[in-house]
Amino acid sequence: MKTLGHWLASPRRRSAAAAVAGALPVLAFPAPSLWWCAYIVLVPWLLLLRTAPTGKRAVYEGWCGGFGFMLAMHHWLLPSLNVFTFVIAALLGALWAPWGWLVRRLLTGVPSPAQVAGALLVVPSGWLGAELIRSWQGLGGPWGMLGSSQWQVEPALRLASVGGVWLLSFLVVAVNVAVTVLVAVRQSRVPAVAGIVATAAATSAAWTLSPRPTVDGHLRIAVVQPGVIDGPDRRLAREEQLTRRLAGQDVDLIVWGESSVGFDLGDRPDLARRLADLSRATGADIMVNVDARRSDVPGIYKSSVLVGPDGLTGQRYDKMRLVPFGEYIPARSLLGWATSVGKAAGEDRRRGSQQVVMNVGDRLRVGPMVCFETAFPDMTRHLTREGVDVLIGQSSTSTFQHSWAPEQHASLGALRAAETGRPMVHATLTGVSAVYGPSGQRVGPWLGTDASAAQIYAVPLAHGTTPYVRYGDWTVHAAMLVLALWAAGEGVRTLRLRRAAPEPHVPPVRTVRGSPARPGR
Repeated sequence: MKTLGHWLASPRRRSAAAAVAGALPVLAFPAPSLWWCAYIVLVPWLLLLRTAPTGKRAVYEGWCGGFGFMLAMHHWLLPSLNVFTFVIAALLGALWAPWGWLVRRLLTGVPSPAQVAGALLVVPSGWLGAELIRSWQGLGGPWGMLGSSQWQVEPALRLASVGGVWLLSFLVVAVNVAVTVLVAVRQSRVPAVAGIVATAAATSAAWTLSPRPTVDGHLRIAVVQPGVIDGPDRRLAREEQLTRRLAGQDVDLIVWGESSVGFDLGDRPDLARRLADLSRATGADIMVNVDARRSDVPGIYKSSVLVGPDGLTGQRYDKMRLVPFGEYIPARSLLGWATSVGKAAGEDRRRGSQQVVMNVGDRLRVGPMVCFETAFPDMTRHLTREGVDVLIGQSSTSTFQHSWAPEQHASLGALRAAETGRPMVHATLTGVSAVYGPSGQRVGPWLGTDASAAQIYAVPLAHGTTPYVRYGDWTVHAAMLVLALWAAGEGVRTLRLRRAAPEPHVPPVRTVRGSPARPGR
């Protein structure tokens, strides 16, 4: 321990250690998917922050850890954005700088039981504050939220139905804080153990009391994944070939991936007729995704379009939340240079204005989203409140085919399904495609990045309203209230200490008249 302390005496080494410690949480996400390590993976970073020599140093090490976390979570962007990936990680990492100060303030030295109890609430709330800010789509959206690492843990999915992925993040950080105290502060082990017990009790209560979705039917939904194919014409031909195999298999809906059609159907009636022929042959409507310059309005859109046996149904959803740098460049006049160092968008895509619920036949209402929109819990919550039966995500991660990105993206569907109590279909061009039931459980096989296939899934339907859909982001609101109350308490305490401090003794000023050398003068 002394050797480690001596090694960490160097500021440079501490900075490097903070960056590495901040990167460790990526192991809990796909592809490693070591979900269990999420409950201890922040401990090295927390131990480093609590021993920071000054508050300023804790702020810097919070930033270093945030940089490491963001770089690790988005490392698959390096081939596309190159050095700009480091710029993005550095900017987003700054969100954890205040969190670093907060950790040191509450856990430095030998914290009292009251301080430990406060840390179990305030430190996770601070983490949620960072996640909340970066969840704004202009900053990249909520990709890699810590709670998302629990996508395959059934009790965690049950908790997500109560408080969303936010509640999972809060509890995971709280457990890490408790473990840190157990490791580093012997005198405060009792409140640390109490914190772990309270977390377990909350999980058990949610498991027992939260409503379970009641399955009241099934639909047969097919996902068509063509695989890696160059050129929109060849890709469309492969999609047609795979879709024709579904004829006579009693399918209710067929879903293609993002950018599955590279031509504006309004400008290509021949393609619209081909798709209508497919719909008649299979006996099912087909949801395609058009990535093209539109003929009716200016600009390039990514749009979910429903095609029936009689042609275009008129139901269309234009993607609202675009991927920064991938589909548009924020403040292009300042950051347009990103196109010279990577594969950033040469032209900004146009945004849609509202979410859309589509009617498929007489008995099915679906809510489409495109690409990383499935990372936003508020979008699926809104669609559920609008009465959808099935959530649909159309995606393409072909640019990142051999990275962790496809599996990370596919895993998000489990959280969205569990939060809303609605099944989720995640259809991609090149994998990973996946389907989840209304409790977030996996339905059928994943279509991996090496698959070119049409897969039919028996999708369970459920209705009713989960606590998360009913009450929304109450976890975030509670966390912000905790931070506000703690800040107010700190302000009051500081003011009392200043008032209670004795006035410094000031010796009397000696004047010429009052000088001891000349008394009375």
